[in-house]
Amino acid sequence: QVQLVESGGGSVQPGGSLRLSCTTSGLIVNLTTMGWYRQAPGNEREFVALIRRDGSTYFADSVKGRFTISRDNMKNTVTLQMNSLKPEDTAVYHCNRSPPLGFWGQGTQVTVSS
Repeated sequence: QVQLVESGGGSVQPGGSLRLSCTTSGLIVNLTTMGWYRQAPGNEREFVALIRRDGSTYFADSVKGRFTISRDNMKNTVTLQMNSLKPEDTAVYHCNRSPPLGFWGQGTQVTVSS
């Protein structure tokens, strides 16, 4: 059974940074494409970033140049480093396979506000 557990969210001021972590069981992060997604209140969940089996990455235009995605094969975790955060980055962030499985973890709340 696959489990997805996100952590690391919080409240920061614009321009700040956060580091999100995704721990999973049932998926091997270096054997599948893993992604981060987010959902702001009243909006549909949207793609943020992914990391492929070969280590290549891809980002949504809205976060390109500010976010990075990486993985730790030994710990089987995927990390999203978010820098230069903007109020529009406020959302619940989820990790999942890419394309996503048919269920989601609880996510972690990111709030960017002055």
